[in-house]
Amino acid sequence: MDWVFVNEIWDKWASNYVGSSGQLLKAALLINYDPTGPSRLLSTIAEQEGIKANPIELSQFVDFIKRNKLQMETFFIGPNQYIVTSIHENWFGARCMNTSRPAGEGAIVMQTSSFLLVALYDGSIGSASRAMVVVDQFAWQLGRKNL
Repeated sequence: MDWVFVNEIWDKWASNYVGSSGQLLKAALLINYDPTGPSRLLSTIAEQEGIKANPIELSQFVDFIKRNKLQMETFFIGPNQYIVTSIHENWFGARCMNTSRPAGEGAIVMQTSSFLLVALYDGSIGSASRAMVVVDQFAWQLGRKNL
């Protein structure tokens, strides 16, 4: 994957959709991930916005993905614990179990050929739908490079 290309798309995408008040996503992570690679190949944080991810905690999240027991286990991102609520071909949605926000919090995790994209949002069904649109847009832009 061309890192300059990935960085350019990330910067444009994140500046439009992640972080500040009124944005669709409160935080996003882009994690290098190759499920077909050797087990000694570590996943690393390629990009992050709106969150300061701990690499150790993130390795536990990647292990959760590798175990592929999405419906049987929970996962953590930062202090928040999530439970998977819907599973699709290359993405899943999850809800935060320990939120103090009245409308709740959620996560969308999408797997591309080289990355895991983790998008965190505040709110419920409407917020999840809008978050999924922008996550899908980023993945589509990444996929254009591989055409």
